[in-house]
Amino acid sequence: MPASTTAAPTASTGQFRRTVGTVTATAINMTQMCGIGPFVTIPLMVATMGGPQAILGWIVGALLALTDGLVWAELGAAMPGAGGTYLYLREAFQYRTGKLMPFLFAWTAVISIPLIMSTGVIGLVQYLGFFFPDMSWLEIHAIGVGVVVLVMIALFRKIESIRVLTTVLWVVMLVTVVLTIAACYSHFSPQLAFDFPAGAFHLDGKFFTGLGAGLLIAVYDYLGYNTTAYMGDELKNPGRSMPRSIVFSILAMMVIYLALNVGVMGAVPWQQVAQSTSVASLAVTTNWGHTAAAVVTVLIIITAFGSVFAGLLGGSRVPYNAARDKVFFPVFARLAPKGGFPYVALIFMGVVTALGSLLDLSTVINMLTAVAVLVQSIAQIAALTVLRRRQPTLHRPYKQWLYPIPSIVALVGWVYVYVSATTLSILLSIGWIVAGLVAFLIWAKVRRSWPFAPVEIHEAYLEAQDQGGPESVQPAAVTA
Repeated sequence: MPASTTAAPTASTGQFRRTVGTVTATAINMTQMCGIGPFVTIPLMVATMGGPQAILGWIVGALLALTDGLVWAELGAAMPGAGGTYLYLREAFQYRTGKLMPFLFAWTAVISIPLIMSTGVIGLVQYLGFFFPDMSWLEIHAIGVGVVVLVMIALFRKIESIRVLTTVLWVVMLVTVVLTIAACYSHFSPQLAFDFPAGAFHLDGKFFTGLGAGLLIAVYDYLGYNTTAYMGDELKNPGRSMPRSIVFSILAMMVIYLALNVGVMGAVPWQQVAQSTSVASLAVTTNWGHTAAAVVTVLIIITAFGSVFAGLLGGSRVPYNAARDKVFFPVFARLAPKGGFPYVALIFMGVVTALGSLLDLSTVINMLTAVAVLVQSIAQIAALTVLRRRQPTLHRPYKQWLYPIPSIVALVGWVYVYVSATTLSILLSIGWIVAGLVAFLIWAKVRRSWPFAPVEIHEAYLEAQDQGGPESVQPAAVTA
């Protein structure tokens, strides 16, 4: 499960320091990509696709992530600022719609980011079931809400950076994955791992429906390959390190996900995998016994808690930064008198996380993916094309390979993912966007911004080039 990353500018300059190289950037992406994700979604993937052919979901998901990653790579390398999507949408769509698109991104982020954190809470409680298998419905959800409250209490203090936490999560995640894979392959059964049911690969409507639903789950697990795009101000030579960190992390996580998926089904019949709520614990118990499984389960719980903590810490900065840049509701720009953290954004997103934890995992994944696809994934593909036309002289240290083929493939993939979501999720995503449009009109009316005033065009990175290069852009000009 991905979690957001944030960092602090230096006190003396007010700017971020470019100290993160390709290896560290790749590690950060992979930490955000993994989290608890595969430990809770392998059963969903197997159940959705109806057998070991679930491995196709991970492979196709990696291909979609890779083509979309090339969109992020070009945009991030050309505009290496701390803001990611916010920057790209602001720069690309300011010519006709003013601040609408960055506003909608912030509007979407206050829902999608907490929903991602909700999956971590749900997964944490599921793995607690290994120790407390007889928890009631009320106990399960009370613990989930309690976890969110505990995270909020931990966050209500001054925190300059989460570098140490990210490193700890990285180590815990690696240890957990390595132990789980080692346990699975210590008594690996190819007969179990490749026990495909009859008609598993018949290319009919059922196959593509299942693949679409499985791809939606896989996309959730690969989320996080874009983390370095949100910390472009900290990358050394971003034109080189950002594209590499994105591509390397996607390929590495594909190998890990495939190894986990095949390994688990080589240890436990896929029918049991599909019904499990703590599949890693089940696989380790089968091959190494209860004590080893208990150790792995504790590590998974720690990973889940830490990723929720890191995600809300970084995620709360998104609406805060947008509000500070006067592109979102000003209430989100408020900082706590003691500690200097964005308490309004943190409280709001914490409440959404708690509410999301009351839903089942599949519902939350459907909802967060559907709402993010429209305003982020599809919008960024359009932004890349718009910027190539509107700002042809913008310095692009990396250009998308085989453009526009990856963009077209990513666009088709995201549309496929979107229409594969549940009808309720699609309707809710459309409803949220419509509500966002209404909110934007109210906000724009109060601020006397477009469409109630002429658009204000500010090509920050082109202006920065004239002043000494794209990496010289000041944070005040380009941060979210």
